[in-house]
Amino acid sequence: MKAAVAPPTAPLALSLGDPAGVGPEIAAAAWRALRDGGPAFAVVGDADLMRARDCAVAEVTAAADAASVFGRALPVLHRPLRAAVTPGRPDPANASVVADWIEEAVSLALSGEAGGVVTCPIAKAPMYASGFRFPGHTEFIAELTADAPFAGVRGPVMMLTARDLRACLVTIHVAFDQVPELLTVERLTRTAQVVDDALRRDFAIARPRLALAALNPHAGEGGALGMQEIEILGPTAARLREMGLDITDPRPADTLFHDEARRTYDAALCLYHDQALIPVKTLDFWGGVNATLGLPVVRTSPDHGTGFDIAGQGLARPDSLIAALRLAADMAQSRAQSRAR
Repeated sequence: MKAAVAPPTAPLALSLGDPAGVGPEIAAAAWRALRDGGPAFAVVGDADLMRARDCAVAEVTAAADAASVFGRALPVLHRPLRAAVTPGRPDPANASVVADWIEEAVSLALSGEAGGVVTCPIAKAPMYASGFRFPGHTEFIAELTADAPFAGVRGPVMMLTARDLRACLVTIHVAFDQVPELLTVERLTRTAQVVDDALRRDFAIARPRLALAALNPHAGEGGALGMQEIEILGPTAARLREMGLDITDPRPADTLFHDEARRTYDAALCLYHDQALIPVKTLDFWGGVNATLGLPVVRTSPDHGTGFDIAGQGLARPDSLIAALRLAADMAQSRAQSRAR
């Protein structure tokens, strides 16, 4: 598949995620919130599932048709499920269809028919039971786009956003005792390069400022509380500055995320999951967004799971999905303008 330049007004492609989760209801709620002002998006999923959420639906044959109907109905590229859906009860019988929805959304973005991909949450257990072999969305989309041309520094790198904070992860879903051995010069260097490149291309930041979080308390206290800052983090930061990146030496994480500190950088490189997720969810628990950097397509998602415990009860809040749609539209426009220059 070949990547094409998506015009800034190209609708987004939204995959519904696990149909037994909150994806369908937050998609309906997001459409109601955005139908007057956009950004426009087309759902890749089951139209009947959306109708069951009391949502006005317009079945379309192409994502490009979404903009013309978005103000009056939710555009859906109807791709039916294989089994009936009971909210809160995921069924592996539908898992292959869920994967197909993701693949089609990515294909639409690669072709330029969609400006980017937004993904509602999936549940890993039913996906694995159906033979899905990827840890999650990020790795699946990375493989789907692996052969597509891309002028940037290829990731993927996970970035979480909330308000004015962009927190980028060097390691993600690993046990904490594995983190030190994974903090290699190569991994740190690649992550920083992906983030620097993405901030230029997808966020129109001419000279990104990166803040590097320390691993140990007090940034290791000169080696008294750990040697990673002296042996790995500090030398890698110095090497990155020699390569032209604006990045700090490792900073104590307990002073990196307050209001004044956030004004000194455009993105923070966080070394492990909770180091990024705690400040993001403290700043905006309901509106945080997960974005994948370093791919040939724009991809964002809400920063929460499937919510099986509340699915179908009208309790799910669409804030995070709305923020993900808006961020994807902004990134797509910035990327298109960058390619045009």
